[in-house]
Amino acid sequence: MPILNKDMTLCISLAARPSNNGTLFHNHLYDQLGLNWIYKAFAPTDLAQAVSGIRGLGIRGAAVSMPYKEAVIPMLDQLAPSAAAIDSVNTIVNDGGILTAHNTDYSAVLQLLGLHEVSPSLPTVVRGSGGMAKAVVAALAHSGFGDVVVVARNESAGRNLAETYGFTWKREVADGGQLLVNVTPIGMAGGNESNMLPFSLDQVEAAQVVFDVVAVPAETPLIRAARAAGKRVVTGTDVATLQAVEQFVLYTGITPTAGQIHAAREFMLASAQTA
Repeated sequence: MPILNKDMTLCISLAARPSNNGTLFHNHLYDQLGLNWIYKAFAPTDLAQAVSGIRGLGIRGAAVSMPYKEAVIPMLDQLAPSAAAIDSVNTIVNDGGILTAHNTDYSAVLQLLGLHEVSPSLPTVVRGSGGMAKAVVAALAHSGFGDVVVVARNESAGRNLAETYGFTWKREVADGGQLLVNVTPIGMAGGNESNMLPFSLDQVEAAQVVFDVVAVPAETPLIRAARAAGKRVVTGTDVATLQAVEQFVLYTGITPTAGQIHAAREFMLASAQTA
């Protein structure tokens, strides 16, 4: 990686609980491609001031994670179709002080459902109703899933999300889900719920596929339980990799090769395990 210098292009991430995943992945790609760029993760103390900093300091791009995916929208200049369609943002691109919102979570989930050949006929339970849940539920709907229950303690947000796509809202996790999707911070490292499961062991045992969008740790309690039960899994690391590649292209205009992406992913995983 080049030594810090005045001409270096900066990209950042904004998250309440930053991880090293994006930092490792993007910086490894910059290094492979010989780019004079650097990526740094931040936990903003004031979201509006952080967004103003992106504009005022000429920061090229910013990834946006929980819990800012919806709150950041009024602070931006325009929404690309991917963000406007679901009112959720995970990527900001700065073009000469004009901040445009994108959502690469949606396309990542859409790709993963296809890559893992998850059948849209499976009764599905999605736990969560925030910005990432919007991306997941939209991807399920657009992939042809018809039997989906959105589980959320916030009735207004949960019911609105479910009914937007013709699905059902429930306050508590329902049995019968053959595809279980966790879109909450439950199981995320560093939180009060880091050792908890968003679904019961009986529900995991009854499922066919378990999908956890939490990327840190790579093996969440839910993913470990699903593997132990012999279930097919889709991990948050899978989501993080695909959405980060699309972000990289939006920031740099360069599409890395499959080999470069694989090397960056392996570096990210190996570094995370030793951190």
